[in-house]
Amino acid sequence: MGVGNKKWQVFMLVGVSIFMSTLDSSIVNVALPYIMEDLSSDVRTVQWVVVVYLLTVSSLLLTFGRLSDIRGRRQIYVIGFLVFTVGSFVCGQAWTSGMLVSARILQGIGASMLMACSPALVVDAFPQTERGKALGMMGAVVAAGLTLGPLAGGMILAWFSWRLIFYINIPIGVMAVLAGILVLKDLPGGKGSREPLDKTGSFLLILFLCSLIVTLVRLPDWGVVSLKTGMGLVTAIISGWWFAMNETNTAYPLLDLGLMKIRLFILPLISTAILFASLFLLVFMMPFYLTYPGGFTASKTGVIMIVPFLFLLIISPISGMLADRLGSRLLCTLGMTFMCLSLFFLIFLSPQQGIFAIVWRMALAGIGTAVFVSPNNTAIMGSVPVHQRGIASGATATARTLGMVLGVALAGTIFSAFLTFQGEGMDSYIPAMAPAFMEGFRHVMAAGTILAAIGIAVTFSRGNEKMKKTGQI
Repeated sequence: MGVGNKKWQVFMLVGVSIFMSTLDSSIVNVALPYIMEDLSSDVRTVQWVVVVYLLTVSSLLLTFGRLSDIRGRRQIYVIGFLVFTVGSFVCGQAWTSGMLVSARILQGIGASMLMACSPALVVDAFPQTERGKALGMMGAVVAAGLTLGPLAGGMILAWFSWRLIFYINIPIGVMAVLAGILVLKDLPGGKGSREPLDKTGSFLLILFLCSLIVTLVRLPDWGVVSLKTGMGLVTAIISGWWFAMNETNTAYPLLDLGLMKIRLFILPLISTAILFASLFLLVFMMPFYLTYPGGFTASKTGVIMIVPFLFLLIISPISGMLADRLGSRLLCTLGMTFMCLSLFFLIFLSPQQGIFAIVWRMALAGIGTAVFVSPNNTAIMGSVPVHQRGIASGATATARTLGMVLGVALAGTIFSAFLTFQGEGMDSYIPAMAPAFMEGFRHVMAAGTILAAIGIAVTFSRGNEKMKKTGQI
Protein backbone atom coordinates (compact mmCIF):
# COMPACT_ATOMS: atom_id res chain seq x y z
CA MET A 1 0.00 0.00 0.00
CA GLY A 2 1.46 3.36 -1.04
CA VAL A 3 2.04 6.21 1.39
CA GLY A 4 -0.25 8.45 -0.66
CA ASN A 5 -3.10 5.97 -0.46
CA LYS A 6 -2.49 5.40 3.24
CA LYS A 7 -2.82 9.05 4.23
CA TRP A 8 -6.11 9.44 2.37
CA GLN A 9 -7.46 6.24 3.89
CA VAL A 10 -6.69 7.69 7.29
CA PHE A 11 -8.30 10.97 6.28
CA MET A 12 -11.49 9.21 5.18
CA LEU A 13 -11.59 7.17 8.38
CA VAL A 14 -11.04 10.20 10.58
CA GLY A 15 -13.55 12.14 8.50
CA VAL A 16 -16.22 9.54 9.26
CA SER A 17 -15.59 9.81 13.01
CA ILE A 18 -15.66 13.62 13.02
CA PHE A 19 -18.73 13.70 10.79
CA MET A 20 -20.67 11.23 12.97
CA SER A 21 -19.75 12.91 16.28
CA THR A 22 -20.65 16.42 15.04
CA LEU A 23 -23.76 15.13 13.25
CA ASP A 24 -24.96 13.62 16.52
CA SER A 25 -24.51 16.91 18.36
CA SER A 26 -26.89 18.69 15.95
CA ILE A 27 -29.32 16.03 14.69
CA VAL A 28 -30.88 15.41 18.11
CA ASN A 29 -31.99 19.04 18.55
CA VAL A 30 -34.63 18.69 15.83
CA ALA A 31 -36.01 15.56 17.52
CA LEU A 32 -36.31 17.02 21.03
CA PRO A 33 -40.03 17.96 20.81
CA TYR A 34 -40.85 14.45 19.52
CA ILE A 35 -38.69 12.73 22.14
CA MET A 36 -40.38 14.84 24.82
CA GLU A 37 -43.85 13.78 23.69
CA ASP A 38 -43.02 10.11 23.09
CA LEU A 39 -41.33 9.66 26.48
CA SER A 40 -43.88 11.85 28.32
CA SER A 41 -41.14 14.22 29.48
CA ASP A 42 -40.72 18.02 29.76
CA VAL A 43 -38.26 20.67 28.55
CA ARG A 44 -36.26 20.69 31.77
CA THR A 45 -35.69 16.93 31.52
CA VAL A 46 -35.28 16.58 27.77
CA GLN A 47 -32.61 19.29 27.65
CA TRP A 48 -30.36 16.76 29.42
CA VAL A 49 -30.39 14.65 26.24
CA VAL A 50 -28.28 17.43 24.68
CA VAL A 51 -26.56 18.76 27.81
CA VAL A 52 -25.21 15.45 29.10
CA TYR A 53 -23.73 14.51 25.71
CA LEU A 54 -21.89 17.82 25.34
CA LEU A 55 -20.89 17.84 29.01
CA THR A 56 -19.40 14.35 28.72
CA VAL A 57 -17.47 15.29 25.58
CA SER A 58 -16.11 18.54 27.02
CA SER A 59 -15.12 16.88 30.32
CA LEU A 60 -13.12 14.09 28.69
CA LEU A 61 -11.53 15.69 25.61
CA LEU A 62 -8.26 16.65 27.29
CA THR A 63 -8.04 13.32 29.11
CA PHE A 64 -8.50 11.18 26.01
CA GLY A 65 -6.25 13.47 23.97
CA ARG A 66 -3.48 12.86 26.48
CA LEU A 67 -4.34 9.17 26.68
CA SER A 68 -3.99 8.85 22.89
CA ASP A 69 -0.37 10.04 23.26
CA ILE A 70 0.26 7.47 26.00
CA ARG A 71 -1.63 4.39 24.81
CA GLY A 72 -1.57 4.99 21.07
CA ARG A 73 -4.18 6.68 18.88
CA ARG A 74 -5.27 3.51 17.11
CA GLN A 75 -6.42 1.94 20.39
CA ILE A 76 -8.30 5.06 21.53
CA TYR A 77 -9.94 5.50 18.11
CA VAL A 78 -11.14 1.90 17.78
CA ILE A 79 -12.42 1.68 21.36
CA GLY A 80 -14.03 5.10 20.96
CA PHE A 81 -16.02 4.12 17.89
CA LEU A 82 -17.04 0.86 19.57
CA VAL A 83 -18.32 2.71 22.66
CA PHE A 84 -20.07 5.31 20.45
CA THR A 85 -21.81 2.55 18.49
CA VAL A 86 -22.97 0.69 21.61
CA GLY A 87 -24.18 3.98 23.08
CA SER A 88 -26.16 4.70 19.91
CA PHE A 89 -27.88 1.30 20.15
CA VAL A 90 -28.85 1.87 23.79
CA CYS A 91 -30.16 5.37 22.91
CA GLY A 92 -32.43 3.83 20.29
CA GLN A 93 -33.68 1.27 22.80
CA ALA A 94 -34.46 3.82 25.55
CA TRP A 95 -38.02 3.68 26.87
CA THR A 96 -37.64 6.43 29.49
CA SER A 97 -35.98 9.84 29.43
CA GLY A 98 -33.64 8.72 32.23
CA MET A 99 -32.45 5.74 30.21
CA LEU A 100 -31.92 7.96 27.15
CA VAL A 101 -29.87 10.46 29.15
CA SER A 102 -27.74 7.62 30.60
CA ALA A 103 -27.18 6.20 27.12
CA ARG A 104 -26.12 9.63 25.87
CA ILE A 105 -23.36 9.63 28.51
CA LEU A 106 -22.04 6.40 27.02
CA GLN A 107 -22.31 7.84 23.53
CA GLY A 108 -20.53 11.01 24.66
CA ILE A 109 -17.62 8.99 26.08
CA GLY A 110 -17.14 7.38 22.67
CA ALA A 111 -17.47 10.72 20.85
CA SER A 112 -14.88 12.36 23.12
CA MET A 113 -12.40 9.56 22.35
CA LEU A 114 -12.95 10.07 18.61
CA MET A 115 -12.76 13.87 18.71
CA ALA A 116 -9.68 13.90 20.96
CA CYS A 117 -7.43 11.80 18.73
CA SER A 118 -8.78 12.63 15.25
CA PRO A 119 -6.67 15.78 14.55
CA ALA A 120 -3.54 13.99 15.78
CA LEU A 121 -4.27 11.04 13.47
CA VAL A 122 -4.33 13.43 10.51
CA VAL A 123 -1.02 14.99 11.60
CA ASP A 124 0.48 11.51 11.98
CA ALA A 125 -0.60 10.46 8.48
CA PHE A 126 0.24 13.57 6.44
CA PRO A 127 3.65 15.12 5.78
CA GLN A 128 4.26 18.55 7.29
CA THR A 129 3.78 20.30 3.93
CA GLU A 130 0.21 18.94 3.61
CA ARG A 131 -1.06 19.12 7.19
CA GLY A 132 -2.58 22.58 6.88
CA LYS A 133 -4.60 21.52 3.85
CA ALA A 134 -5.73 18.30 5.54
CA LEU A 135 -6.77 20.06 8.76
CA GLY A 136 -8.60 22.69 6.71
CA MET A 137 -10.54 19.93 4.97
CA MET A 138 -11.38 18.50 8.38
CA GLY A 139 -12.99 21.85 9.18
CA ALA A 140 -15.25 21.38 6.17
CA VAL A 141 -16.20 17.92 7.46
CA VAL A 142 -17.20 19.44 10.82
CA ALA A 143 -19.34 22.03 9.04
CA ALA A 144 -20.91 19.32 6.89
CA GLY A 145 -21.86 17.29 9.98
CA LEU A 146 -23.42 20.29 11.68
CA THR A 147 -25.20 21.29 8.46
CA LEU A 148 -26.67 17.91 7.55
CA GLY A 149 -27.70 17.04 11.12
CA PRO A 150 -30.91 19.11 11.26
CA LEU A 151 -31.81 18.23 7.65
CA ALA A 152 -31.32 14.49 8.18
CA GLY A 153 -33.17 14.67 11.49
CA GLY A 154 -36.13 16.42 9.88
CA MET A 155 -36.33 13.87 7.06
CA ILE A 156 -36.14 10.90 9.46
CA LEU A 157 -38.82 12.38 11.74
CA ALA A 158 -41.10 12.99 8.77
CA TRP A 159 -41.18 9.26 7.92
CA PHE A 160 -39.85 7.27 10.87
CA SER A 161 -39.44 7.27 14.65
CA TRP A 162 -36.84 9.47 16.36
CA ARG A 163 -35.10 6.22 17.36
CA LEU A 164 -33.76 5.78 13.82
CA ILE A 165 -31.59 8.86 14.43
CA PHE A 166 -29.50 6.68 16.73
CA TYR A 167 -29.84 3.38 14.90
CA ILE A 168 -28.24 4.71 11.70
CA ASN A 169 -24.95 5.07 13.61
CA ILE A 170 -24.71 1.32 14.19
CA PRO A 171 -23.75 -0.06 10.73
CA ILE A 172 -21.41 2.89 10.15
CA GLY A 173 -19.80 2.34 13.53
CA VAL A 174 -19.23 -1.38 12.96
CA MET A 175 -17.55 -0.74 9.60
CA ALA A 176 -15.42 2.07 11.08
CA VAL A 177 -14.19 -0.16 13.93
CA LEU A 178 -13.08 -2.85 11.48
CA ALA A 179 -11.47 -0.29 9.16
CA GLY A 180 -9.69 1.37 12.10
CA ILE A 181 -8.09 -1.93 13.14
CA LEU A 182 -6.71 -2.43 9.61
CA VAL A 183 -5.87 1.11 8.46
CA LEU A 184 -4.31 2.59 11.62
CA LYS A 185 -1.94 -0.22 12.56
CA ASP A 186 1.24 1.28 11.04
CA LEU A 187 0.90 4.98 11.90
CA PRO A 188 3.78 6.73 13.77
CA GLY A 189 1.50 7.73 16.66
CA GLY A 190 0.13 4.23 17.13
CA LYS A 191 2.63 2.94 19.70
CA GLY A 192 2.17 5.56 22.40
CA SER A 193 4.64 6.50 25.15
CA ARG A 194 5.44 5.57 28.74
CA GLU A 195 4.48 8.94 30.23
CA PRO A 196 1.86 8.78 33.00
CA LEU A 197 -1.67 10.13 32.71
CA ASP A 198 -2.54 12.98 35.05
CA LYS A 199 -5.40 11.08 36.71
CA THR A 200 -5.86 13.66 39.45
CA GLY A 201 -6.16 16.45 36.89
CA SER A 202 -8.63 14.39 34.84
CA PHE A 203 -10.84 13.74 37.87
CA LEU A 204 -10.75 17.38 39.02
CA LEU A 205 -11.60 18.69 35.54
CA ILE A 206 -14.61 16.35 35.32
CA LEU A 207 -15.71 17.35 38.83
CA PHE A 208 -15.35 21.07 38.06
CA LEU A 209 -17.33 20.97 34.80
CA CYS A 210 -20.04 18.63 36.08
CA SER A 211 -20.66 20.55 39.31
CA LEU A 212 -20.79 23.87 37.44
CA ILE A 213 -23.16 22.73 34.68
CA VAL A 214 -25.45 20.69 36.93
CA THR A 215 -25.82 23.66 39.26
CA LEU A 216 -26.71 25.98 36.37
CA VAL A 217 -29.24 23.53 34.92
CA ARG A 218 -30.92 22.80 38.26
CA LEU A 219 -30.96 26.44 39.40
CA PRO A 220 -34.72 26.91 38.74
CA ASP A 221 -35.52 23.86 40.92
CA TRP A 222 -33.02 24.54 43.69
CA GLY A 223 -33.32 28.33 43.83
CA VAL A 224 -30.54 30.93 43.76
CA VAL A 225 -30.21 30.94 47.54
CA SER A 226 -30.30 27.30 48.62
CA LEU A 227 -28.03 24.69 50.20
CA LYS A 228 -27.82 22.61 46.99
CA THR A 229 -26.91 25.63 44.83
CA GLY A 230 -24.30 26.73 47.35
CA MET A 231 -22.78 23.26 47.53
CA GLY A 232 -22.67 23.00 43.76
CA LEU A 233 -20.91 26.35 43.35
CA VAL A 234 -18.48 25.66 46.19
CA THR A 235 -17.63 22.29 44.66
CA ALA A 236 -17.00 23.94 41.28
CA ILE A 237 -14.79 26.66 42.81
CA ILE A 238 -12.74 24.27 44.96
CA SER A 239 -12.28 21.66 42.20
CA GLY A 240 -11.38 24.39 39.69
CA TRP A 241 -8.78 25.87 42.04
CA TRP A 242 -7.42 22.42 42.87
CA PHE A 243 -7.18 21.57 39.16
CA ALA A 244 -5.16 24.74 38.55
CA MET A 245 -2.80 23.94 41.44
CA ASN A 246 -2.39 20.35 40.25
CA GLU A 247 -1.59 21.40 36.67
CA THR A 248 1.02 23.82 37.97
CA ASN A 249 2.83 21.24 40.07
CA THR A 250 2.57 18.01 38.07
CA ALA A 251 5.33 16.98 35.64
CA TYR A 252 2.87 15.80 32.95
CA PRO A 253 -0.17 18.13 33.07
CA LEU A 254 -3.33 17.81 31.01
CA LEU A 255 -3.17 21.56 30.34
CA ASP A 256 -0.09 23.78 30.48
CA LEU A 257 -1.35 26.79 32.46
CA GLY A 258 1.57 28.84 31.19
CA LEU A 259 -0.44 29.25 27.98
CA MET A 260 -3.00 31.28 29.93
CA LYS A 261 -0.47 34.14 30.09
CA ILE A 262 -0.62 34.50 26.31
CA ARG A 263 -3.23 37.11 25.49
CA LEU A 264 -3.80 35.88 21.96
CA PHE A 265 -4.47 32.41 23.36
CA ILE A 266 -6.66 32.95 26.41
CA LEU A 267 -8.97 35.69 25.06
CA PRO A 268 -9.73 33.87 21.77
CA LEU A 269 -10.35 30.74 23.87
CA ILE A 270 -12.91 32.61 26.02
CA SER A 271 -14.41 34.09 22.85
CA THR A 272 -14.84 30.57 21.44
CA ALA A 273 -16.86 29.49 24.47
CA ILE A 274 -19.04 32.63 24.32
CA LEU A 275 -19.74 32.34 20.59
CA PHE A 276 -20.76 28.68 20.75
CA ALA A 277 -22.82 29.28 23.90
CA SER A 278 -24.70 31.98 21.98
CA LEU A 279 -25.10 29.76 18.92
CA PHE A 280 -26.38 26.70 20.81
CA LEU A 281 -28.73 28.81 22.91
CA LEU A 282 -30.39 29.57 19.56
CA VAL A 283 -30.00 26.01 18.20
CA PHE A 284 -31.66 24.52 21.30
CA MET A 285 -34.66 26.86 21.33
CA MET A 286 -35.51 27.11 17.63
CA PRO A 287 -36.84 23.55 17.10
CA PHE A 288 -39.36 24.13 19.93
CA TYR A 289 -40.35 27.48 18.41
CA LEU A 290 -40.69 26.04 14.90
CA THR A 291 -42.63 22.96 16.06
CA TYR A 292 -45.04 24.59 18.53
CA PRO A 293 -46.03 28.25 17.95
CA GLY A 294 -44.52 28.14 14.45
CA GLY A 295 -46.51 25.05 13.46
CA PHE A 296 -43.90 23.71 11.01
CA THR A 297 -43.59 20.04 10.11
CA ALA A 298 -40.51 18.05 11.12
CA SER A 299 -39.06 18.16 7.60
CA LYS A 300 -39.48 21.94 7.30
CA THR A 301 -38.00 22.41 10.76
CA GLY A 302 -34.96 20.40 9.69
CA VAL A 303 -34.49 22.49 6.54
CA ILE A 304 -34.75 25.76 8.47
CA MET A 305 -32.30 24.55 11.11
CA ILE A 306 -29.53 23.98 8.54
CA VAL A 307 -29.43 27.71 7.69
CA PRO A 308 -26.73 28.74 10.22
CA PHE A 309 -24.52 25.73 9.48
CA LEU A 310 -24.88 26.16 5.72
CA PHE A 311 -23.16 29.53 5.98
CA LEU A 312 -20.48 27.90 8.14
CA LEU A 313 -19.78 25.46 5.32
CA ILE A 314 -19.64 28.15 2.62
CA ILE A 315 -18.01 31.15 4.30
CA SER A 316 -15.48 29.51 6.66
CA PRO A 317 -12.80 28.89 3.97
CA ILE A 318 -13.13 32.51 2.79
CA SER A 319 -12.80 33.96 6.29
CA GLY A 320 -9.76 31.74 6.85
CA MET A 321 -8.03 33.22 3.80
CA LEU A 322 -8.97 36.76 4.85
CA ALA A 323 -7.43 36.14 8.27
CA ASP A 324 -4.01 35.72 6.65
CA ARG A 325 -4.26 39.33 5.42
CA LEU A 326 -6.38 41.07 8.05
CA GLY A 327 -5.62 39.14 11.22
CA SER A 328 -8.26 37.81 13.58
CA ARG A 329 -9.28 40.85 15.64
CA LEU A 330 -11.43 42.63 13.05
CA LEU A 331 -12.99 39.49 11.55
CA CYS A 332 -13.76 37.83 14.89
CA THR A 333 -15.25 41.02 16.33
CA LEU A 334 -17.39 41.36 13.20
CA GLY A 335 -18.49 37.72 13.50
CA MET A 336 -19.48 38.11 17.16
CA THR A 337 -21.40 41.28 16.24
CA PHE A 338 -23.41 39.37 13.64
CA MET A 339 -24.23 36.75 16.29
CA CYS A 340 -25.34 39.47 18.71
CA LEU A 341 -27.58 41.05 16.05
CA SER A 342 -29.15 37.68 15.21
CA LEU A 343 -30.16 37.08 18.82
CA PHE A 344 -31.32 40.68 19.23
CA PHE A 345 -33.64 40.50 16.22
CA LEU A 346 -34.97 37.10 17.35
CA ILE A 347 -36.37 38.87 20.42
CA PHE A 348 -38.92 40.52 18.12
CA LEU A 349 -39.83 37.39 16.14
CA SER A 350 -43.47 36.30 16.14
CA PRO A 351 -45.24 33.26 14.61
CA GLN A 352 -47.27 35.53 12.34
CA GLN A 353 -44.19 36.83 10.47
CA GLY A 354 -43.57 33.77 8.27
CA ILE A 355 -40.55 31.77 7.23
CA PHE A 356 -38.47 34.59 5.71
CA ALA A 357 -38.41 36.47 9.03
CA ILE A 358 -36.97 33.34 10.66
CA VAL A 359 -34.43 32.54 7.95
CA TRP A 360 -32.72 35.92 7.72
CA ARG A 361 -32.35 36.13 11.48
CA MET A 362 -30.80 32.66 11.64
CA ALA A 363 -28.63 33.50 8.63
CA LEU A 364 -27.03 36.29 10.66
CA ALA A 365 -26.02 33.73 13.28
CA GLY A 366 -24.55 31.48 10.61
CA ILE A 367 -22.62 34.31 8.96
CA GLY A 368 -21.29 35.44 12.32
CA THR A 369 -20.11 31.94 13.23
CA ALA A 370 -18.50 31.44 9.81
CA VAL A 371 -16.66 34.77 9.92
CA PHE A 372 -15.47 34.08 13.49
CA VAL A 373 -14.31 30.46 13.65
CA SER A 374 -11.43 30.12 11.16
CA PRO A 375 -9.62 33.38 12.08
CA ASN A 376 -10.09 32.65 15.78
CA ASN A 377 -8.65 29.13 15.50
CA THR A 378 -5.76 30.49 13.45
CA ALA A 379 -5.00 33.04 16.18
CA ILE A 380 -5.06 30.39 18.92
CA MET A 381 -2.84 27.90 17.08
CA GLY A 382 -0.45 30.62 15.95
CA SER A 383 0.02 32.05 19.45
CA VAL A 384 1.60 28.94 21.00
CA PRO A 385 4.94 27.16 20.41
CA VAL A 386 4.90 24.33 17.89
CA HIS A 387 5.36 21.62 20.54
CA GLN A 388 2.24 22.82 22.39
CA ARG A 389 -0.17 22.92 19.47
CA GLY A 390 -1.69 19.60 20.52
CA ILE A 391 -2.61 21.09 23.90
CA ALA A 392 -3.96 24.21 22.16
CA SER A 393 -6.06 22.05 19.85
CA GLY A 394 -7.54 20.13 22.79
CA ALA A 395 -8.20 23.33 24.73
CA THR A 396 -9.98 24.85 21.73
CA ALA A 397 -12.20 21.78 21.31
CA THR A 398 -12.97 21.83 25.05
CA ALA A 399 -13.88 25.54 24.98
CA ARG A 400 -16.11 24.99 21.94
CA THR A 401 -17.97 22.04 23.46
CA LEU A 402 -18.21 23.70 26.88
CA GLY A 403 -19.73 26.74 25.18
CA MET A 404 -22.31 24.50 23.52
CA VAL A 405 -23.35 22.87 26.79
CA LEU A 406 -23.47 26.22 28.62
CA GLY A 407 -25.71 27.64 25.87
CA VAL A 408 -28.14 24.73 26.09
CA ALA A 409 -28.11 24.83 29.90
CA LEU A 410 -28.73 28.59 29.96
CA ALA A 411 -31.56 28.39 27.42
CA GLY A 412 -33.29 25.50 29.20
CA THR A 413 -32.91 27.12 32.60
CA ILE A 414 -34.30 30.53 31.61
CA PHE A 415 -37.11 29.13 29.47
CA SER A 416 -38.27 26.58 32.04
CA ALA A 417 -38.00 29.07 34.90
CA PHE A 418 -40.10 31.64 33.05
CA LEU A 419 -42.83 29.18 32.05
CA THR A 420 -43.00 27.90 35.63
CA PHE A 421 -43.30 31.49 36.83
CA GLN A 422 -46.21 31.94 34.41
CA GLY A 423 -47.86 28.77 35.71
CA GLU A 424 -47.34 26.98 32.38
CA GLY A 425 -45.40 23.92 31.29
CA MET A 426 -44.33 22.23 28.06
CA ASP A 427 -45.51 18.73 29.00
CA SER A 428 -48.57 19.08 26.75
CA TYR A 429 -48.41 22.13 24.51
CA ILE A 430 -51.65 23.65 23.23
CA PRO A 431 -52.07 26.80 21.05
CA ALA A 432 -53.37 28.77 24.02
CA MET A 433 -49.88 28.54 25.54
CA ALA A 434 -48.31 30.50 22.64
CA PRO A 435 -48.17 33.90 24.45
CA ALA A 436 -46.42 32.38 27.49
CA PHE A 437 -44.10 30.39 25.21
CA MET A 438 -43.11 33.52 23.27
CA GLU A 439 -42.40 35.47 26.45
CA GLY A 440 -40.05 32.74 27.63
CA PHE A 441 -38.49 32.56 24.16
CA ARG A 442 -37.84 36.32 24.14
CA HIS A 443 -36.22 36.20 27.57
CA VAL A 444 -33.85 33.48 26.32
CA MET A 445 -32.91 35.51 23.24
CA ALA A 446 -32.40 38.63 25.36
CA ALA A 447 -29.99 36.70 27.58
CA GLY A 448 -28.17 35.49 24.46
CA THR A 449 -27.91 39.06 23.18
CA ILE A 450 -26.26 40.17 26.43
CA LEU A 451 -23.90 37.19 26.31
CA ALA A 452 -22.85 37.93 22.71
CA ALA A 453 -22.39 41.63 23.56
CA ILE A 454 -19.93 40.59 26.28
CA GLY A 455 -18.30 38.41 23.63
CA ILE A 456 -17.78 41.45 21.38
CA ALA A 457 -15.84 43.20 24.14
CA VAL A 458 -13.74 40.11 24.94
CA THR A 459 -13.01 39.48 21.26
CA PHE A 460 -11.92 43.04 20.53
CA SER A 461 -9.70 43.07 23.65
CA ARG A 462 -7.38 40.41 22.24
CA GLY A 463 -5.34 42.95 20.31
CA ASN A 464 -3.67 42.34 16.96
CA GLU A 465 -1.47 39.43 15.93
CA LYS A 466 1.44 41.82 15.46
CA MET A 467 1.58 42.10 19.28
CA LYS A 468 3.07 38.63 19.37
CA LYS A 469 6.05 39.80 17.33
CA THR A 470 6.77 42.71 19.65
CA GLY A 471 6.53 40.57 22.78
CA GLN A 472 3.44 42.35 24.08
CA ILE A 473 1.33 39.28 24.66
